[in-house]
Amino acid sequence: MNLIQELNKDILQKEPSKVQIGDTVRVHVKVKEGSRERIQVFEGTVIAKKHGGIEETITVRRISYGVGVEKVFPVHSPSIDTIQVVRNGSVRRAKLYYLRGRVGKRAKIKEKL
Repeated sequence: MNLIQELNKDILQKEPSKVQIGDTVRVHVKVKEGSRERIQVFEGTVIAKKHGGIEETITVRRISYGVGVEKVFPVHSPSIDTIQVVRNGSVRRAKLYYLRGRVGKRAKIKEKL
């Protein structure tokens, strides 16, 4: 068991951002196009956090041109540059899958004060 922890310690990010369910976040992802590399930003609401440790993932949802788009990001992936919290949400659920069936004002999340 200690061997696995030693291997994971090198890969884990030093300071993972404090992301909670319901937060609106900006995920900066490194994208390779040919020989060039650029950063693409995906902004949305965190609707799920899964696993823990090295395989921890967050699911981020946003509405793009009237269509719901969800992306699953591994938190400790080297392709993720930063995860920036834009706004803290106040929710009472661990998974916000019910937002998939809502649009507009019904899909809003209250802000934590």
